Amino acid sequence: MTVKMVTLSWTSIALLWSTALAAATGLVQTTSGKIQGHSAPGVSGVTEYLGIPYAKPPTGDLRWAPPQVYNSSSLIQASKFGNTCPAQTGIGSASSLEAAAKALNVNLTTQGAEVITSLLGQTDVTYSEDCLTLNIWTKPGSGDKAKAVLFWIYGGGYTTGTTDNTGYNGKYIADQEDVIIVSANYRLNIFGFPGGPNLTQNLGLLDQRLAIEWVRANIAAFGGDPSRITLFGQSAGGSSVDYYSYAWTKDPIVAGLIPESGTVLTPSSQASASSAAESWYNVTGTVGCGDASTDSTTLLSCMRSKSWETIQAAIVTGSGLSSVTGSFGPTIDEQVVFSDYVTRTLAGNFIRKPMLIGNNDYEVGLFKVIFALQNVTYSETIWDFLQLVIYDCPAAYRAAAAVTYGVPTWRYRWFGDFPNERLTTVPDSGAWHGSEVPQIFGTDMDIQNVVQRTTPETAIASYIRGAWASFAKNPSSGLTAYGLPRYNPLGSTLLRLAYNNQTGPNTAFPAQYDATCPALTVLAGALVDLGAL
Repeated sequence: MTVKMVTLSWTSIALLWSTALAAATGLVQTTSGKIQGHSAPGVSGVTEYLGIPYAKPPTGDLRWAPPQVYNSSSLIQASKFGNTCPAQTGIGSASSLEAAAKALNVNLTTQGAEVITSLLGQTDVTYSEDCLTLNIWTKPGSGDKAKAVLFWIYGGGYTTGTTDNTGYNGKYIADQEDVIIVSANYRLNIFGFPGGPNLTQNLGLLDQRLAIEWVRANIAAFGGDPSRITLFGQSAGGSSVDYYSYAWTKDPIVAGLIPESGTVLTPSSQASASSAAESWYNVTGTVGCGDASTDSTTLLSCMRSKSWETIQAAIVTGSGLSSVTGSFGPTIDEQVVFSDYVTRTLAGNFIRKPMLIGNNDYEVGLFKVIFALQNVTYSETIWDFLQLVIYDCPAAYRAAAAVTYGVPTWRYRWFGDFPNERLTTVPDSGAWHGSEVPQIFGTDMDIQNVVQRTTPETAIASYIRGAWASFAKNPSSGLTAYGLPRYNPLGSTLLRLAYNNQTGPNTAFPAQYDATCPALTVLAGALVDLGAL
């Protein structure tokens, strides 16, 4: 007994020593090797670890294969973001947007083009299939010894996106809220969602899962609590959070879910096997590897011999909504992505973990600008319909289902409309799709050429960061303690965040925004083919 106590004491001392050493030097032992971090620029006390490989490079025979665990004992200097996964090149440069705006009489604000390119563009990044890396921000010298973890999943319609993005730097949240921030790259477009009949589908979603497993296995070494991992993501990242909640019910890993402006209940979200195969064969034919009549082994070998640039160039991109939805995305395989989300939702067949879910008051404000720059316009009736059917109603249905099955649930609607984020002058772009993200991360002033924050905006940004962190620290009741009521579809419990650009709680009856939602069965039956618009 005495020997065991002495052994435990020395083990505890060794653990404390290693934790203190990691805090002092930024060197952490993980399954991927020894990770050398460094001080995050401009933020005292925060250590960042960038570009940590969590999976083997998906190249050669691993192109279009499920992600493989990366194990190493080597030293990794985690000083820069990893490569960006091959994707559509994004929205273009600020100067090209400004030129288009001038030619098409789009009333961009002074900072409009810069804001759009900083959040949606992919300039100054290095593309490579060797891209499956993650990043960690932590403040080891203060706060909890085992910190809650917020795991970020970026959006981009599954066709574009990267963690190497001005808006997604986690250093400010880590500094201000005593949580650890993690972000991870995942495969996109045809490389992450190939559609080939004999291939594993939804590789990008499997990448996300492996990264989350990596965090479970390693985050304690960074001072994190593996029992308090919360997923949060926006747009396709929000949908990814929701896909995760249906796919991994037997081993959820996570303690909380924050899907922002994206759920599995959005019409036309999932491709059928046949439509995905059609997209696949369109590309294989274009690059000279054959079609549906070609031997599948021969075709795959040919496709793996092509450069990613050649394959990417063969993907046809459209305008309007088709430029957002793309040809490659989540595909029904009945393993990770399902054909019966309405049935599963009504049956409560999802991870019953606390959820903070919502969307922005005028999501379409972003798309109106982007499409106008493509010389594509829709009537206000269509814009209002898209706001309803893509964002408002799916969030309402998903939140109601969670409440029905006893899940602690909070539902928000973001109203923030600030001078330094406005994209257009006439009409005002409003609380557009993604406009909450730089407020949550505190990165809005890292975007070049923007006007200064207002005093109310600074207070609101701090408030919303505190809310997200409170949820992560205690998913079941953290927001209640923060003064925000749990969601009740029949009560005045819809959280109107930044309403009238004011800080603090403001609630409304959901019916004020949801009363015109069509029946769930009609909505899920694809009331409109979004890709055809």
